[in-house]
Amino acid sequence: MILADVNLGEILWTMLVIFFMVIYFMILFSILADLFRSRDIGGWAKAAWIIALLFLPLISMLIYLIVRGDGMAERAIAQQQDAQAQSLKYAESMVAQAGTDSAAQISAAKELLDSGAIDQDEFNKLKAKALG
Repeated sequence: MILADVNLGEILWTMLVIFFMVIYFMILFSILADLFRSRDIGGWAKAAWIIALLFLPLISMLIYLIVRGDGMAERAIAQQQDAQAQSLKYAESMVAQAGTDSAAQISAAKELLDSGAIDQDEFNKLKAKALG
């Protein structure tokens, strides 16, 4: 039987290795996403970071997190705020396209709320805008 040859220590070691591989790739992809998101460094610097990540991955990851780690959260938050602003702008344009009738605008906003495109706070803003 094949399972009799595998002991518990090998299974635990394999699980530990897989765990650290997943952690490694999560850190690598978050660094790459931050690197491409960042607008304060140029293309050559980004290329240098990518080359460093390819040839000296653990050392360059640690250096990146030490040097640029403080701004990673700020850049991620800024990207999320931009995406939310674009979503709200799209929702407002959809409500505006529904017509000038207040009931039609509120109805369109309710459809966006029901579909999950906007939240309750954004719905209330659109409703106030349609009524006011």
